[in-house]
Amino acid sequence: MQWISDPLPNFKPQSDGDLVDDGVCVGSIATKIGLSQPTVTKHMGILENAGLVSHKKLKNWVFYKPNSKAIDVAMKKIVEDLK
Repeated sequence: MQWISDPLPNFKPQSDGDLVDDGVCVGSIATKIGLSQPTVTKHMGILENAGLVSHKKLKNWVFYKPNSKAIDVAMKKIVEDLK
């Protein structure tokens, strides 16, 4: 999540899709984290179902970016629950 929240220093430029506007390609995430694309897709799907990321399809690629508002709400809830 940290990498896709600040993609420019963490990923190489993409031939399709802007890192900031469109998100980070699953292939780039998989390469950086050292997991297969299907594994990353499954995990990103879980994060998307939780509302923490959104996806965008461009050509044959899927790009993910964080949902900052949902992350802020979740973090506030976690902090409240830990008090």
